[in-house]
Amino acid sequence: MEVFIPSFRHEESDLERGYTVFKIEVLMNGRKHFVEKRYSEFHALHKKLKKCIKTPEIPSKHVRNWVPKVLEQRRQGLEMYLQAVILENEELPKLFLDFLNVRHLPSLPKAESCGSFDETESEESSKLSHQPVLLFLRDPYVLPAANDFPDVVIEGVLRGIFYPHLQPSEVVSHLGVSL
Repeated sequence: MEVFIPSFRHEESDLERGYTVFKIEVLMNGRKHFVEKRYSEFHALHKKLKKCIKTPEIPSKHVRNWVPKVLEQRRQGLEMYLQAVILENEELPKLFLDFLNVRHLPSLPKAESCGSFDETESEESSKLSHQPVLLFLRDPYVLPAANDFPDVVIEGVLRGIFYPHLQPSEVVSHLGVSL
């Protein structure tokens, strides 16, 4: 798993002071997705992680000014924090994976002792959300072909699997297929 924080942006709100949102890029098993988190969410994660795994230092909670240079330093610090958690821990806790919206990994032994990032999350929702399904739109061996041309691929597979000992001419007569 690789994690980067390529950017951040300032958000304005009528209900509270403006805040910064960090865009997290997660690369895993050849797939990439993005998650956006505020610093307060990083801080909450850090407090929970400290209870069950070795954690690196997190950038200071209090920033005196909101100039881009200071925010860029915070972005770099948070990126290094996430990368250090990954590097320093052989098994990643479930709450860390939840924070990054990585849900397709099986739960790990350490993850159980840490609990869930969202304490109200039910046991049901933390399990795998899907099962792999193999589906054919039609059974090529039962339904007639849509056109009059023979399907060479299907014939080759049938010959190789079911009649490997027969010569091609015997397979044709056995299947009743004309070439």
